[in-house]
Amino acid sequence: MTAPDNSSLYAAYRWRLHRNVAFYVLVLLALLALMAWAERQGLSRNLIGPIFLFATVMMYAMIGITGRTTEAEEYFVAGRRIPAMYNGMATAADWMSAASFISLSGALYLQGFSGAGSQPGGLAYVMGWTGGFCLVGLLIAPRLREMRLYTLPDFFGVRYGGRWPRLLAAGAAVLCSFTYVVAQIYGIGLIASRLTGVQFEIGILLGLGGVLLCSFLGGMRAITWTQVAQYMILLLAFLLPVSWLAYKQLGTPLAMTAYGEQLPKIAALEQKLISDPAEIEVRDAFYYRAKNYEFKLLDIESSLRKEREILEVQVRTLKAQAADFALIAQARRELLAIPKDTASAREQWTRAMQDNLERAQPLSGLPLHSQAFQGDPQGTPAQQKLFETSRLNFMALIFCLMVGTAGLPHLLTRYYTTPSVAEARQSVAWSLFFIALLYLSAPALAVLVKFEVMNNLVGSSFDALPHWLAQWGRVDPALVDVADVNGDRTLQFGELRLGADMIMLATPELGGMPFVISGLVAAGGLAAALSTADGLLLTISNALVHDMKPRTAKGLNTPEGRVILSKFALLAVAMLAALAAAWKPAQILALVTASFSLAAAAFFPGMVLGIVWKGANRIGVVCGMLGGLGVTVLYMVINASYLRTFWGLEPNAGLWFGIQPVSAGVFGVPLGFALIAVVSWFTRTAPEAQSGLAAADSYPGL
Repeated sequence: MTAPDNSSLYAAYRWRLHRNVAFYVLVLLALLALMAWAERQGLSRNLIGPIFLFATVMMYAMIGITGRTTEAEEYFVAGRRIPAMYNGMATAADWMSAASFISLSGALYLQGFSGAGSQPGGLAYVMGWTGGFCLVGLLIAPRLREMRLYTLPDFFGVRYGGRWPRLLAAGAAVLCSFTYVVAQIYGIGLIASRLTGVQFEIGILLGLGGVLLCSFLGGMRAITWTQVAQYMILLLAFLLPVSWLAYKQLGTPLAMTAYGEQLPKIAALEQKLISDPAEIEVRDAFYYRAKNYEFKLLDIESSLRKEREILEVQVRTLKAQAADFALIAQARRELLAIPKDTASAREQWTRAMQDNLERAQPLSGLPLHSQAFQGDPQGTPAQQKLFETSRLNFMALIFCLMVGTAGLPHLLTRYYTTPSVAEARQSVAWSLFFIALLYLSAPALAVLVKFEVMNNLVGSSFDALPHWLAQWGRVDPALVDVADVNGDRTLQFGELRLGADMIMLATPELGGMPFVISGLVAAGGLAAALSTADGLLLTISNALVHDMKPRTAKGLNTPEGRVILSKFALLAVAMLAALAAAWKPAQILALVTASFSLAAAAFFPGMVLGIVWKGANRIGVVCGMLGGLGVTVLYMVINASYLRTFWGLEPNAGLWFGIQPVSAGVFGVPLGFALIAVVSWFTRTAPEAQSGLAAADSYPGL
């Protein structure tokens, strides 16, 4: 379908869209009401989750199948006819990935408002991501839409000329988008396994089928409308539990305006937990464990041998005594869990020592929730240094998230789909509105959940702990860790560790809500992960086929042939990302944040200077992209915790100014700007510079 050629046709087109969206909302509300009624009638919880998963994925699949196309304009940019409001809604869904929906509230729960010195975060995510959209709206989106391109590497190819700028941009798009999509598929596996009860790896494959149904057949055309549908689900799934918790605790569903009442109560509970004798016992126990690991690391080979001998004797003794099979199986599991060699033992025991040292701190190492920054500017030299490091990491993370948002290929491509430059600007405003509905609720949810845990869950008997703790622990032991460390059969705050990736997903069960709300929240998390994964996979496949332009058979050199190749590339990349996600390389938020630093260093300097300065040329942008991205990747690699542990290096000894590796873009972006400016200046009379100027003169926005 071509774009409407007059206002009456376009008005009719918009009316059909409004009608279809209204029908979808009614179907969604009817599904929720039906499931709530079925639960009251006794429908098993084991069926509610799979039904929600199947029903929502089938909705997305029907939209994806309806939007199938082989036309290049439709596949790559949805025919450039998406109205601003719906494009803003689709952008919000594309943006609010598993990191925003699943992990943002968890990060605020674990890191407080400002984050810890070694864990920058908290409100930096909300401020950085929101500020990035202001950059997109004011500086980038209208200029890119004016050029009528398909992809972000198209900009580098057209603006700077030659093959290398486009190839480097395509390679960088693959790198940052692949890192991002692995996090989304990890979230998909997490939710699908919790909803259906299947293994994590099987959950990944189930969710991946939903991704491919949405994006494989129709490209951007199908993805846009599935993202509109997914936004409605994820918004309802986020606002309903946070409003429920606010009403339960504060008597009002307006969580965004009322949650501040809980902050003084949390501060009082924190001080009570810090001085509680039972909590001090727990901290002492973790400190003893840390010292035990430290002792083992002094002579790893001897420690391994002794530990193996002790457990082998224990297994033989239990067998000789005809002990209970469960005890024998437990001893065997402990024997099998012993590291196989010295290198793996060093890595595993060092990590365990650091983890126990952290949990030996007050509040298990969590910062005070309302504290501005860690440390004390008026305290000891160590406290002053911690304060400066915490503040510096906070600002560095905001910077990387802002400029990374303005450089994400899958996000910027969304503004190619609007009918005009004016609607591209309006689309950014709508995106901010739809995103703000969730982002203003995320800090509220973190506060309400922390109060629920500290006030109601802590102090419970181990014999009466809710079942959801064990169920989430079976999905992934890193999500929940509960142990009676001091042996009093009462849960202390220090004995409970919750992963950031399950705070939001477990909120309905923590708040005592009907299980249908848990199913809705999981469906919302799945929608968030699916919507972003769709856009990212399309970006990667387009970079491989449209931007790198590999040599193909003559029949595939047509626009329709490129679409077919892009579909198969999308399928291959999806399978590779699923394989990487199955290894559980890191938490969702850490992977996503790293991808923002990569996008910032790779794209932002070249885009901005290409838009505002006609003197930027091909040689300059190639040097800037290579230098900025190279420094960013190098800093991440040399400070990767598992690599430093493997080589026996100090965890934070390689940091520059104390900046954490997820914010490595703070070094790459300035270097990229400097290299582009300096190299372009010294090569300004070269033929490459002239071609860049000619390309710039072709577009009035440049």
